[in-house]
Amino acid sequence: MKHLIAWLTHPPTDGRRSILLLRLMAGGVFFWEGLLKFVYTNQGVGRFTKLGIPYPAFSANFVGGLEIVGGLLLLTGLATRLIAVPFIIEMIVAILTTKISILLGTSPLPLPPAPPKIGIWAVLHEIRADYAQILVTAFLLINGPGKWSLDALLFRKPRAARSEGLQQPSSRAAALAAG
Repeated sequence: MKHLIAWLTHPPTDGRRSILLLRLMAGGVFFWEGLLKFVYTNQGVGRFTKLGIPYPAFSANFVGGLEIVGGLLLLTGLATRLIAVPFIIEMIVAILTTKISILLGTSPLPLPPAPPKIGIWAVLHEIRADYAQILVTAFLLINGPGKWSLDALLFRKPRAARSEGLQQPSSRAAALAAG
């Protein structure tokens, strides 16, 4: 458990600077979708009610708040791995609650405006944004936020250690050397 917590809280920050583009895409979408849940009832409480999600007002506000705060975390590259986990879970739930019913033709939400309206092709068309969000978030979970992130700034090695290539000995190596 300790290793998992360390893995989640100390992501690699030596990835390419271009990872910023992925964070901007995923973080931006989560952020504005969270805002939409508060601004438009049909995107928040109304949608959650139609889908039969328990406690729709609480659930919509919780998810909207998570998306706003988490989107900002992704945008800045802070706690990237920590927020990626609930976002991946959220996207799986979103797919299961909204896309399976399109497959079966039983969606309580309005069907797509143009064919295909039901079936696998309708699902594949409607799932495109969810698919992109889940894969980009999984990428960030695995690879970390990249060099241009607050995580990189917080976990940056001191300048002397970077310039001289010094590394802190691991506690196990130190114990072996001492013993």
